[in-house]
Amino acid sequence: MAISKYFQGKHKENLLIGILIIFYTVGTVGILLPDFRNQFLALSFFNLLLSTTVVLLARKKDFLKFLFFLSLCFLTGITAEWIGTKTGWLFGNYWYGKNLGPKIDGVPYVIGLNWGILVVSSASVINRIQASILIKAILAALLMTAFDYLLEPVAISSDFWHWQGEIPFYNYVCWFAISLPLHYLYFRWKIVETNKVFTSLFIIMSIFFIILNVF
Repeated sequence: MAISKYFQGKHKENLLIGILIIFYTVGTVGILLPDFRNQFLALSFFNLLLSTTVVLLARKKDFLKFLFFLSLCFLTGITAEWIGTKTGWLFGNYWYGKNLGPKIDGVPYVIGLNWGILVVSSASVINRIQASILIKAILAALLMTAFDYLLEPVAISSDFWHWQGEIPFYNYVCWFAISLPLHYLYFRWKIVETNKVFTSLFIIMSIFFIILNVF
C-alpha cells in the first residue's frame, strides 16, 4: 500500500520530473563530451520516446481524449513535415539526418511525437495565465515557435535535420501557423492541463538546448 501511494499525486509528479532531469542532464553531459557525442546523439530517438512516455504517465484526467489529441498532433506533425521535406512548401527546403531514428518516407516517427509533447507542454506553461482561449492559443504558439528558435542551431549541428542555405524566417511562420490551431483546439476542447510535469518538461528541454547552444 505504501508503495502504491508513492506513485500517486505529488510523489508521482516528483518522480517523473526527477527522471526527466536525470536523463536530460546525462544527455547534455554526454553530448558535450567529444568522445561520447555521437553515441549520445544516436540515442535522441529514445529520449523523445521517454519524454512522451512521461507525458502519458503524468496525465491526470480525460486520458482517452488526451490520447486522441496527441494522435492528432502526431498526424499533423508527420503530415506537415512530409509536405515540407518533399515540396519545401512548408518550413522551407530541408531534409532529415540520421540521429532521430527510423523514418517514414524520410520523416522520423519521433517528429510526430515531438509536435505532441511541445504542444501540451507549452500549453501547460501558458494555461497559468488568465486570458481568453484565443489569446492563450496565440501565446502558446509563440512560445512553441520560440522553442524552435532555440532548437534549430542544435538540430543542424546534431544531424537531426539540415537546411539548404540559411534557416528561413518562413520556417518560424509555419511553426506558428501549424501549432496555433492545435493549441486552439486543445484549449477549446477543455482538455488542457496545467500540469507540473508538462511545464517542467518544457523548461528542462529549453535549458537543454540553451546549454547546447552556448557550449
